[in-house]
Amino acid sequence: MDVEECLKEWEDLLSDYRRLETVNKDYIAKLEEVGELQSQCMKELEHQRYRINVISGALKRLETKGVTKDERVANLEKEIMKRKAMLHEIKATLPKQNSLYLRIILGNVNVSILNKNDKFKYKDEYEKFKLILSAIAFVLAVLNLYIDFRPLQLILIFLLVWYYCTLTIRESILKVNGSRIKGWWRLHHFVSTVVAGILLIWPQNEPWNQFRHTFMCFIAYISVVQYMQFRYQSGVLYRLKALGARHNMDITIEGFHSWMWRGLSYLLPFLFGGYVFQLYIAYTLYNLSYHPEATWQVSYLAALYLLLHFCNMYTILRTLRKKTQGGLKLRYKLRAIAYRLSNEVAVLEQKWRQNRVETKSE
Repeated sequence: MDVEECLKEWEDLLSDYRRLETVNKDYIAKLEEVGELQSQCMKELEHQRYRINVISGALKRLETKGVTKDERVANLEKEIMKRKAMLHEIKATLPKQNSLYLRIILGNVNVSILNKNDKFKYKDEYEKFKLILSAIAFVLAVLNLYIDFRPLQLILIFLLVWYYCTLTIRESILKVNGSRIKGWWRLHHFVSTVVAGILLIWPQNEPWNQFRHTFMCFIAYISVVQYMQFRYQSGVLYRLKALGARHNMDITIEGFHSWMWRGLSYLLPFLFGGYVFQLYIAYTLYNLSYHPEATWQVSYLAALYLLLHFCNMYTILRTLRKKTQGGLKLRYKLRAIAYRLSNEVAVLEQKWRQNRVETKSE
């Protein structure tokens, strides 16, 4: 372009910039309006909750005084339950306060994701992150089995520290945005972060050389099991979400949950194998703690791996027991219903035969 064409292009660009300024002003005004609406919604939400608590408290006091519950009270209690459910749905659309852990790590930065599509994208990125890091850990663990090179070992252990630290932060953000991961499966990653941190500062001595091969085999095994879990759980969650039986922000976890029941028979032995492997590591570290060159890291790691083993085993056995009992109760209920229906059908059939005999005799 010559000078004249450049000046003409600049004039055209100037008009485009003015249009951009106008759009940006509208955008800023809308953002301020959204902030005001969010504050107003939160105030109204708290007002609704306060008034509902007052009404619920009054109904409880009437019940303790011995006032008989009539149809109006029963209908009011149903409406209160419905209103609480609706308020819960409204709350999900508003920003939430960060947990204590996130306030310590990130401060008071708002991590609430209000757009549903953005929530799903963040959850999918979390799942991809776990899958990719598991694959990298597997490759590094296999390399360390055949190559005795300290920097390569430290790369793997540092990767584990960063991986588990990142998981705890990402899961806390997911929790703020509606994910229902809770209990031991969240705490598991905090404990694993501590384990990886202690491994990182374990000096290269004879106990480490004896333990290295076992640890690398464990990391390779766990990486394969995590990939199998990811494939299985992703399919189960997809089906359950399509049927409306699970929340859209539910995520895959490193263990067993009640919703993973169907078709799990092939995966359970591998899960139990990983937990038994943790017990074996704890036993190995306990024996190494008596080594003359053993440092404090050995005994601490033995205790932590023993904790991981017992908590993982307790959680999975408790879930299996609860699910099995639930299945047995359902089976007994179905049998009772079938038995009652068969008796009713037999009685009806007998009455029909009697009526038929009576009609023939007439």
